[in-house]
Amino acid sequence: MSLTASSVWAIAIFILTLTLVIWQPRGLGIGFSAGGGALLALATGVVSLQNVPQVWQIVWNATFTLVALIIISLILDEAGFFLWLALHIARWGRGRGNLLFALIVLLGAAVTAVFTNDGTALIWTPTVMEMLLALGFGSQAILAFVMACGFIADATSLPLSVSNLVNIISADYFQISFLRYALVMVPVNVVAVVSSLSVLWFYFQRNIPSSYSATLPNPSTAIRDRLVFRWSFPILGLLLSGYFLAEPLNIPVSLVAGLGAFVMLALGGRWFQPSVRPVINLRQVLRVAPWQVVLFSLGMYLVVFGLRNAGLTTFLSLSLENLSQWGITLTTIGTGFLATLLSCVMNNLPSVLINSLAIKDISSSPPEIREAMIYANVIGCDLGAKITPIGSLSTLLWLHILARKGLFISWGEYIPVALILTLPVLFVTLLTLAIWLPWLLA
Repeated sequence: MSLTASSVWAIAIFILTLTLVIWQPRGLGIGFSAGGGALLALATGVVSLQNVPQVWQIVWNATFTLVALIIISLILDEAGFFLWLALHIARWGRGRGNLLFALIVLLGAAVTAVFTNDGTALIWTPTVMEMLLALGFGSQAILAFVMACGFIADATSLPLSVSNLVNIISADYFQISFLRYALVMVPVNVVAVVSSLSVLWFYFQRNIPSSYSATLPNPSTAIRDRLVFRWSFPILGLLLSGYFLAEPLNIPVSLVAGLGAFVMLALGGRWFQPSVRPVINLRQVLRVAPWQVVLFSLGMYLVVFGLRNAGLTTFLSLSLENLSQWGITLTTIGTGFLATLLSCVMNNLPSVLINSLAIKDISSSPPEIREAMIYANVIGCDLGAKITPIGSLSTLLWLHILARKGLFISWGEYIPVALILTLPVLFVTLLTLAIWLPWLLA
């Protein structure tokens, strides 16, 4: 395929935008970095104004769902919910290091499913670190546990369409209902959780202490806002029920998540009791909420749309179409590893849309093969993205949080470990999808 001037501009703008998003010079932020790239794409004609509503239609629901869930997570964190969970886990571990390790991984997977992978990186990892320091764990043991938290944040973000921004974008783009997505991916995620725990334990077993002294305060002392804490489980249960009910009623999941965030804000701010001083600083919560994700989603995907306008996704479509002739198993594994490769090089958020655009352009593949490609793309962009620090924004966020806590992990230290951990889990998870999906369709 020969490169036209438009193609060269599209590639150059994409590389520049991605570089700014990853490095964020002078604290520019991911939103302004991606927004600048989008303006440049518009100015050079790589995308047109007509593309803006097209892209917004793809990303708005996913973006506002993520913002709402992070706000809920931050309020619960301020209320002491996650520290309460961590202290309970320390007790359930009964002084046995291996049991504590397994419990932290499993609960991390549950937190990811409900509060997104970014919520796990933002809140669960520092909470676990706080607990481990209180237990007197050494540096190698802490490294093992926080690496497990970072890995599980993305590796087990498959089960629900709201568990990862990648999932929501893909489900919205291909109009996959919340229930249908869950029917396919919950069993696949169970395998991802089990295989992740097995690989993590095998790799880090030498660093996990055989025993520890669980001398921690009573979990109830961690609760700072008892009203928010008391309502947390009912609200989360209603939130999950609302996701399943939203689709038949033609209600976007962002509205369900937004209502959940509004109720949490009302409880935390005591809006119904003006005379009572709130325990939680809502101004601080709203200040640290990921508002830049809104601008990032629109800007980054406009830049990616420019690649399609320039015809650069055609080669990818042809490659996937050729791959689809090899049967569902090889197609699933091949698509997943292709998504992994793209995510590791150019981040999973642009990768999921580029692959989605290419998959949608395929016309000759059977419906079951095409569906396998859609879910394999999600797995590669969720799980496979863990191999490099730039693979997912949650990994970059996780590394930044660890650095603020005084634990620095270089790329040279991270990539070899992530490669060993990711590849077997990725292969087993994709193989599970290739086995489970035909059975579900039968």
